[in-house]
Amino acid sequence: MPTTPATAASSSPNGAAPSIMLELVDEDGTTIGTAEKLSAHQAPGRLHRAFSVFLFDEEGRLLLQRRALGKYHSPGVWSNTCCGHPYPGEAPFTAAARRVSEELGVSPSLMAEAGTVRYNHPDPASGLVEQEYNHLFVGMVQAPLRPDPEEVEETAFVTAAELAERHASAPFSAWFMTVLDAARPAVRELTGAAGGW
Repeated sequence: MPTTPATAASSSPNGAAPSIMLELVDEDGTTIGTAEKLSAHQAPGRLHRAFSVFLFDEEGRLLLQRRALGKYHSPGVWSNTCCGHPYPGEAPFTAAARRVSEELGVSPSLMAEAGTVRYNHPDPASGLVEQEYNHLFVGMVQAPLRPDPEEVEETAFVTAAELAERHASAPFSAWFMTVLDAARPAVRELTGAAGGW
């Protein structure tokens, strides 16, 4: 059974808010242990499992989110549809679907694996480091969004051309282009050549 905040809380003797634990992995993505979320992101960072989701509408536009201003890591910047970390023992696909629902209030109508990418991205603003073995997912969203304001400041559906314009003028997460470039083959398969991705 995966370790989640709910299952950790039930075993917490003092009832304090549980620490969120991440899976530490080796360079091949094999689990080698766990670490508390914030400590895993403190410089120089510890390699851990993560996921990134790219959802598109029926017109082939990518759903972006601007991260809530209250988030401890990369607040107020634009990023892909959803990203996060599986709980220890939780399948990345399950974690990705869960977080899309929690952050955006919607379930993907389609979602498929799109490979993995490993990166090391320091965030100059916070001093935190993203040392991640990232599982990529692409899919579609067809239902109305209901974003959680504690997670998401705003959302936007953009074409490839609109993304290029926005990326040139607005702050984006340090990992955004790395994960998008790694997911592009699956994105093109989903959206078709005419989408320009």
